[in-house]
Amino acid sequence: MKLSFVIPVLNEEESLEILYNEIKQNLPECDYEIVFIDDGSTDNSFNILTQLYEQDNNIKIIRFRRNFGKAAALQIGFKIVTGDYVFTMDADLQDHPNEIPRFIAKLEEGYDVVSGWKMKRKDPIYKTLPSKLFNMITALTFKLKLKDFNCGYKIYRLSAVQEIALYGELHRYIPVLAHSLGYKVGEIAVNHRSRKFGKSKYGIERYDRGFFDLLTVKMVTRYSKSPLYLFGRIGVISILLGIILTGYLTFLKLLYGYPLTNRPLLFLGILLIPPGLQFVSMGLICELIINRSRPEPSKQISIKDCINITKSEVIE
Repeated sequence: MKLSFVIPVLNEEESLEILYNEIKQNLPECDYEIVFIDDGSTDNSFNILTQLYEQDNNIKIIRFRRNFGKAAALQIGFKIVTGDYVFTMDADLQDHPNEIPRFIAKLEEGYDVVSGWKMKRKDPIYKTLPSKLFNMITALTFKLKLKDFNCGYKIYRLSAVQEIALYGELHRYIPVLAHSLGYKVGEIAVNHRSRKFGKSKYGIERYDRGFFDLLTVKMVTRYSKSPLYLFGRIGVISILLGIILTGYLTFLKLLYGYPLTNRPLLFLGILLIPPGLQFVSMGLICELIINRSRPEPSKQISIKDCINITKSEVIE
């Protein structure tokens, strides 16, 4: 077995050497690699990483020209790791490496992704309360029973990280993305330590980004292969409301002679129908675009998508 660690770094010069030593102390007897991604640090982080690299040839360093964000750092790390199991953790020492054996044991129960749950989170209340709300909404939206989606401390099978595509700030939704691809996702409670050095890299702007990312993930995981289901439903509802309103006013006009020129509902009913038709048309156009880029039916499922397939079941 080989373990890989993907660790994004942004101005964490005080904690890097401590983190490296703690990882080494808690590693089982196996091959390993530690991939540090310097996400545009402006302190002495890169120099410290270079010193660690000179001590240990199992360390790899990727340095971004500027700050691209945690999702980009994880994505580039996922592309180069070669371990059977892949860990992700933050570089701020809040994730304790002594949890490594527990993560491995949980993964070997049959899971593909195991996420950490900061049950006793050592952060101020202005961070913990929004986080609880985020986790509750995400669990309800995607029907995935996890208590902590955003914990950076996770372990994956290599096949999972090779298939998950990250961009923007979708690192918060990695368990959802993995679940949508058919991977089995689990969770364990982990020890969360208080931050000793530096400061948090996330401000209040993460909340509005998180909302839009929620919409993005919902679209990608549920409607990316059938956009007509989304746009068509919106369009049909709009058209039906328009027809009901105009039909009601027409009934009043014909039977009771009510004037329509002073009825705002008439204009609302008329305005609802064209957008509804546009939504339906948009959904149909999206279906045509997807259909042209969709592979042949025989090529849609590959051998790597199959589980527990035996040699006798493989047909060349």
